[in-house]
Amino acid sequence: MTDPVIVASGQTYERAFIKNWIELGLTVCPKTRHTLAHTNLIPNYTVKALIANWCELNNVKLPVPIVSSPTTETRADLSGLETQVKKLVEDLNSDSIDTQREATGQLRLLAKHNMDNRIVISNCGAITLLVNLLRSTDLKIQENAVTALLNLSINDNNKTAIANAEAIEPLIYVLETGSHEAKENSAATLFSLSVIEENKVRIGRSGAIGPLVDLLGNGTPRGKKDAATALFNLSIFHENKARIVAAGAVKHLVELMDPAAGMVDKAVAVLANLATIPEGRNAIGQQGGIPVLVEVVELGSARGKENAAAALLQLCTNSNRFCNNVLQEGAVPPLVALSQNGTPRAKEKVHIFFWGVLGLKAKIS
Repeated sequence: MTDPVIVASGQTYERAFIKNWIELGLTVCPKTRHTLAHTNLIPNYTVKALIANWCELNNVKLPVPIVSSPTTETRADLSGLETQVKKLVEDLNSDSIDTQREATGQLRLLAKHNMDNRIVISNCGAITLLVNLLRSTDLKIQENAVTALLNLSINDNNKTAIANAEAIEPLIYVLETGSHEAKENSAATLFSLSVIEENKVRIGRSGAIGPLVDLLGNGTPRGKKDAATALFNLSIFHENKARIVAAGAVKHLVELMDPAAGMVDKAVAVLANLATIPEGRNAIGQQGGIPVLVEVVELGSARGKENAAAALLQLCTNSNRFCNNVLQEGAVPPLVALSQNGTPRAKEKVHIFFWGVLGLKAKIS
């Protein structure tokens, strides 16, 4: 493995191989067989560093990166596609609402599965025109345009092109004014763009966080998931954490930790990031987050337990009052169990909790 990437299911694959898999139109994780919520490929820098360290320690030359190759099937002649796309791009400039609806709808479908289509659509100049149509007064045109941009953003080069086309503020406009589907796809597009580090800054400073938090609290189930995913990525950038807390996200995140919502892991992952700042810790305490975090440590998934333990550690390290609240909620027994059966990161957090915070030595196997 030379270029490890993480897919939506959380699994890590070699970029070239999983890219070919996705380009075949396959939208399930090869290992889990679960449908991928999106097809963004996120670099796994931790695994890449481990590979580099192992090679250095064992005096092994780093392998040559694998180049993604076309499928064994003959690739279609793209000339016909280019002709079709150029006509659709011309139609985006039409004065006819019906023509614009048809053109945006067809571009949306063309960009849905095929990587060649995404490249051709971008090369034909569609991105800037689609961004302009995000402010269309026709809700169907707006919905088609934002969904087309979401599909185009699966291509890494298109992520940069979309951001450079000044798409962020129009995407926020869609978050505030669009149909349910348009809002969902706008949030998903902002997440896709935020995979690029500099876009985390641009999106946070452009006022996207407030509308994303509103979608988190009041959107459809899918809208809430898309908003939570976008907010998690944005919360990785320190400056955005205070904005997310100030927008009232913690209240909604605590509510979404009800297992019935099906979003426990997403919510606790964002809370773990927000718990690293004073405003986040105070909001978690005030909004009743401590009992639900303790519950996740006891009953959650492996990843949920890990993030809940990280959040509780932040709360206890920085506040005696919150530490007492954590202990009163009965956190010690599930934390002891986690020290025996948790992930390596979870065990590390529990060890620090007992040894560093409580002054007790945790027995970690």
